[in-house]
Amino acid sequence: MRNGFCFDMTACIGCRTCQVACKDKNDLEMGVIFRRLSDFEVGEYPAVQTYHYSGSCNHCEKPECVAACPNAAMYIDEEDGTVQHDDEKCIGCQYCVKACPYGVPQHIESIQKTHKCDGCIELRANGEQPACVAACPMRALEFGPIDELRAAHPDAVNAVAILPEPKTEPSIAIVAKPAALEPDPVSALM
Repeated sequence: MRNGFCFDMTACIGCRTCQVACKDKNDLEMGVIFRRLSDFEVGEYPAVQTYHYSGSCNHCEKPECVAACPNAAMYIDEEDGTVQHDDEKCIGCQYCVKACPYGVPQHIESIQKTHKCDGCIELRANGEQPACVAACPMRALEFGPIDELRAAHPDAVNAVAILPEPKTEPSIAIVAKPAALEPDPVSALM
């Protein structure tokens, strides 16, 4: 079984509660973010549209971070298919940081290790949802078996214009706004 996230862009209001909940749960230092909410604009006046994208680790089926790690510190959990990180094996080389096409792994300077979203594996082991999912006031995020999420959201896609081509087979389902499928957003906002 492969677990992953579903992000409903049509429900997201851009409040960044998911980002804050993740940062708080993981006690991340300034400048380190595992889930990032970004705002985008497409079109030209007077037909400008905006959309938000909440992204973190896509827990890919063919993760480039795992392939690049020389010490097997990045690995796929055999039970739930998520991409995990082992601090004991991490040598801080940052190969995973450079390999991930989504820019997910974060090198934490103070400990000289790389970390990333682990899908809140400890919370899930206790029957809870990932912090970002539980915190979202609009219920724009879901986590679970990716096949079930895709079946529940048959119109979902696994990429939008701002993401790289999904050659890593990301475990994500995005209920996209039409604007997010248009190429070349005019600008990324704060």
